[in-house]
This record gives sequence, structure tokens and C-alpha cells, in this order.
Amino acid sequence: MIKKILVSQPKPANEKSPYFDMAEQYGVEFVFRPFIQVVRLSAREFRQQHQSIDGHTAVVFTSRHAIDHYFNLCQEMRYTVPEDMKYFCVTEAVSLYIQKYVQYRKRKVFFGQTGRIDDLLPAMTKHKTEKYLVPMSDIHSDSLTKLLDAKKLNHKEVVMYRTVSNDLNDEEKAAFDYDMLLFFSPAGVDALLKNIPDFTATRPDVMIGCFGNNTAKAIKDAGLRLDLQAPTEKHPSMTGELNHFLLHLDD
Repeated sequence: MIKKILVSQPKPANEKSPYFDMAEQYGVEFVFRPFIQVVRLSAREFRQQHQSIDGHTAVVFTSRHAIDHYFNLCQEMRYTVPEDMKYFCVTEAVSLYIQKYVQYRKRKVFFGQTGRIDDLLPAMTKHKTEKYLVPMSDIHSDSLTKLLDAKKLNHKEVVMYRTVSNDLNDEEKAAFDYDMLLFFSPAGVDALLKNIPDFTATRPDVMIGCFGNNTAKAIKDAGLRLDLQAPTEKHPSMTGELNHFLLHLDD
């Protein structure tokens, strides 16, 4: 029986989040506690990579973190983002977040439906003449680069932020009594094992869910049991797949 689930992400700001609906429906307590922190590179650190944010006509955003760090870095470097810049985002929710920094104009903003970069490619290939900039974390695979290369798109991936462990304090370690853990990145898995090195041996009963193939691989490589993985064809979101999992848990 699952009564307490740790979600390794910040608590949703929206009270209508599906997590809160599931808490009421299944009598489950959700605790939102990120295992990692995303920290923006300073202008000096960015320049040390011999990279540039100038000369691009479109930006690809894979997360809200990417949006925050791109615009904040532009401000620190005193770079004025062109008004005709085009933005390509993995979901509509990510695209709407751009409003925090610029006036939202639908003719310049494109988004996918599933959260997968593959779903965004048709829109990008319709704009083959664009020069794409892709803000990334220091921890990333080359899968996106290969996809864009395959479509012969003009693109440049640049590291604008890094992922660091958000360590548990002694009290949190002592009270680590969750029935299920949900991970959203390989770095989160690494952070758990850094904080609780004997987790694999001492808590084999804890169920584990994740989002994405890279996170799933990290869980399996760590010797942990994977019970739930999103996205799926029927449930493209973590909350959708989790709801399905909890609904059929006792079947």
C-alpha cells in the first residue's frame, strides 16, 4: 500500500495540480522535495566556454529553467533579445512561461503537445532557415543534437546552467519513510544515492517511478527497481501515468 510519495520537484504553484486531486482520491500524502538545484552560469563562466548568445534567430526551450536562465543571462550580459526572435517550446505550459520576460505573441511561439522534442521537430523543420540556439544543462545527452542534425537544422547547444545536489539534512534522512519516490532526471537519482549511500540495501521495498528514458536507465544502473515510467503513449505526463498506476495498484 502506498501512503506517502516523495516527488523530487518543487511543489506545484497551481492548486488545481493533478497531484492534489490524487492525494484526495487515493488518500496519499505527497511531499515535494527536489534532490537537485539548477544554478545559472554567470556571464563570466559562460564566456569561458567561448560561446555566444548572439547571431541566432530562434531559441529552443525544453523547460522553464531554460527560459529563466536564458533571459537572466542575456540581461547580465547586456544582450537585448531581438523582438522578432522565435521561440520553440516542448509544451504549451513552457511556452506560456515566456510571458514572464517578453510580450507573448503566438506568431513567434511554437510548442509541442507531448513534452518530447520529437513532437516539436515538425514545427522546427518548417522554419529551416532559422539559426537555433538551445540552452542546456551541464548534464545532458547528445540525443537532441542527433535529432536536429538528422533534420539538417542549423543549431547550437550551449550550457547555460548546471545541476547540483540539494543535500538532505540529518532530520530529513532520519524521517525518510516514503513508500514511493518519483524522479525526473538522472541527477536526482545520483543525489539520492549520494545522500543515502545504503539506500539500495536498506529500502528494497520502496517503489520508484520516473520520467524519461535517461532517468530510467540511471535507476536501473544504480541497481534500483523501476515500478513506473512515464511518458507512455496513453499517458504523456507523470501525473497521468501515476494516476493510472495508483488506480490499478491492487488489481
